[in-house]
Amino acid sequence: MDMAPNPALKPGMGHPLQPPDGLSPDARWATLAEAAAEPNAFYAPDMLRAAIDHLRGNADVRILEAFDGPYLIGLMPVTAMRAHGRLPVANIANWMHDQCFFGAPIVARGRERAAWTAFLAQLDQADWAPGFLHMRGLDAAGANAAALEAVCAAQRRPVREIGRYDRALLRSDLSAEAYWEANVRAKTRKEIRRLQNRLADMGRIESHILTDAATLPRWCGDFLTLEASGWKGRAGTALSCAPHTAAFFRAATAAAMAAGRLQFLRIDLDGKAIAMLVNFRHGEGAFSFKIAIDETLGRFSPGVLIEIDNLRAVLGDPGIAWMDSCAAPDHPMIDSLWGERRSIVQYRIALRGAGYAKMRRSATFAAANLVEGLAARLKER
Repeated sequence: MDMAPNPALKPGMGHPLQPPDGLSPDARWATLAEAAAEPNAFYAPDMLRAAIDHLRGNADVRILEAFDGPYLIGLMPVTAMRAHGRLPVANIANWMHDQCFFGAPIVARGRERAAWTAFLAQLDQADWAPGFLHMRGLDAAGANAAALEAVCAAQRRPVREIGRYDRALLRSDLSAEAYWEANVRAKTRKEIRRLQNRLADMGRIESHILTDAATLPRWCGDFLTLEASGWKGRAGTALSCAPHTAAFFRAATAAAMAAGRLQFLRIDLDGKAIAMLVNFRHGEGAFSFKIAIDETLGRFSPGVLIEIDNLRAVLGDPGIAWMDSCAAPDHPMIDSLWGERRSIVQYRIALRGAGYAKMRRSATFAAANLVEGLAARLKER
């Protein structure tokens, strides 16, 4: 793993973090993650380490660390990209591998602008950072988006929002039962009850939440098998279709279980899993990672049934303030069950430098904006 140089900022007052002296990178990251301004389970140290170990492949992944004196205040994995969408222009982007569904860096609460000042300064100075910075998967209303925009405005650094979509979010003070009645139509609720009764006629139905770490390997095996039995297996995108993604899943769930951040649910029919759901927690938030169902029982909507269990698990846990669905926009199932939305945004940010590097970066940023603008005008015709 490449560790980028880190410029020091002026020390803050009363900072909750610990100095890095004598601490391993993982320990520094864990301390920072506990004070994160914006939760992101995908960049929490255990999940990030699992991704680096198993999903990095040939990607040139570097870890930016921002310091405030001796204190670590920011962490962001980045990677060099050969293209920007359809444009064949090199750029640097926050690292979002195929199993990462949120891209907010881990920054210390109260030090968001200082962290972003350090991130951008490092990239400005880095000869390995081409073009511009492409930030993906941020919460438009989150601490990182606000700090990034503020720092760019203060520095008169060009920044452009280049995409946005909404996805389902669960955030409510209601009980699970009250939320279900408030957000799901009466006709749909009646149909779900009918399906539950019909499924129960087929055998013994049991719902479980994993609590015993000793059974985690078996649950992981059951999940991988169940997911591969459906359309993802046929399409070659199930976790078990590649050894490295299966290994990542086992490592990430084991680390999260040890840290108390794993929420693993299942529904069994006569002792065999017919629906399973994996969530990762971080701070007051949680992220719904993967769902798998027995598609031969699709007529009973097992995906909806386990989401009902998930609703009870999330809204019944005082330690979880919200859950991000991590779903695609306009998802037909989860959008019909969860009433709240999270706006996910991406930015293109100009990088600076000196001499030829500055000119090249400025030209690349301007060219990308020009092509994008032309494409938008052509689309309007």
